[in-house]
Amino acid sequence: MKIHIQGGTLIDPAAGTEQQQDVYIEAGKIAAIGAAPAGFEADRTLDARGLVVAPGLVDLSARLREPGYEHKATLDSEMNAALAGGVTTLVCPPDTDPVLDEAGLVEMLKHRAGKLARAQVHPLGALTVGLKGQVITEMVSLTEAGCIGFTQADTPIADTQVLLRALQYASTYGYAVWLRPQDAYLSKGGVAASGALASRLGLAGVPVSAETIALHTLFELMRVTGARVHVQHLSSAAGVALVRAAKAEGLPVTCDVTANHVHLIDMDIGYFDAQFRLDPPLRQQRDREAIRTGLADGTIDAICSQHTPVDDDEKLLPFAEATPGATGLELFLSLTVKWAQEARIPLAKALAHVTSAPAAVMQRDAGRLAVGARADLCVFDPHAHWRVEPRALKSQGHNTPFLGYELPAVVRATLVAGRVGFERGFDRVASA
Repeated sequence: MKIHIQGGTLIDPAAGTEQQQDVYIEAGKIAAIGAAPAGFEADRTLDARGLVVAPGLVDLSARLREPGYEHKATLDSEMNAALAGGVTTLVCPPDTDPVLDEAGLVEMLKHRAGKLARAQVHPLGALTVGLKGQVITEMVSLTEAGCIGFTQADTPIADTQVLLRALQYASTYGYAVWLRPQDAYLSKGGVAASGALASRLGLAGVPVSAETIALHTLFELMRVTGARVHVQHLSSAAGVALVRAAKAEGLPVTCDVTANHVHLIDMDIGYFDAQFRLDPPLRQQRDREAIRTGLADGTIDAICSQHTPVDDDEKLLPFAEATPGATGLELFLSLTVKWAQEARIPLAKALAHVTSAPAAVMQRDAGRLAVGARADLCVFDPHAHWRVEPRALKSQGHNTPFLGYELPAVVRATLVAGRVGFERGFDRVASA
């Protein structure tokens, strides 16, 4: 199908450009920007005046819950949620049931996601068999099956020798290792960030040292092995400072933070509100400000949604017993725009953290607007607001700490490979 997106403000974070131009799409790719190609006759025209046309969002952490947890969510429901949130490329961790530690399981997931023909799904393979931290997986076969990197998800490796060998193996073949920095023993049993609030509520704490000790160990092993590492879900000011120093040293490290940690702090937990039971836990205000500073100065490469659908029943339990996690795909764009407005960051720079920068972390051609590029686009109204309510979410999981919030930016249309996969209230759409 040939599509003409007319009159929108094009923002290409990769090029740092923002200007009002038309986009012409043909055969699933961007055929031209500005003037129509010779002989182009649109099958459909989208009137995007007053709207932003941006690359489809790239999310570095989204649990789709298949295989094994279909009672929490399905590929079908979560892919619908992704498109509703303007997300066209996402990375899913391997902590499914069974764990993604065999090539056949990865191939099955890729096949199922491909049949749905919606957002592009890039699995991470398990770094160790069963995520048990004992035996390294067959990284070569997992990569051939479609894995873009290897991780332990939220299960740290306690044995440093196993981590060393895993990094050596990955470095030999040029594979990326994605690790969330947490010391297995210092973080064990913790449900909230250590501090005055956790003490007052009687909640077991996770100290900042659980993150910093893990980072020190990881960076030392990177110096020994030369492995390329992506640090996931930084949560502390001290952690951001360590990553900044590691980058200045020249270590091949990138990192991300979750959208929740860009906005929330431990005080938001209030009186044991389990919607705020997240992993890593929310920390103090100074940690949030350090995260925002790290995003602004480029220390932190990307923001991710950390989309984790959870059953309603699992959030009705007492805080310490509730399952950690929050739905995030449909809030991803809005939370990014909200941060940009609050921090007075140019929209193009903010969007880079959820488009071109995460695409660079993945080393995939995505998150950009250029002639010849795959036509994965998000068309949104930056001035409109929407209320976060369960009925407004397409995800099977309705749990989020932002319930009741009025958030900016409403996705009007999402295009995947030149096909309109989602549209909402786009009453200015005309057929040629």
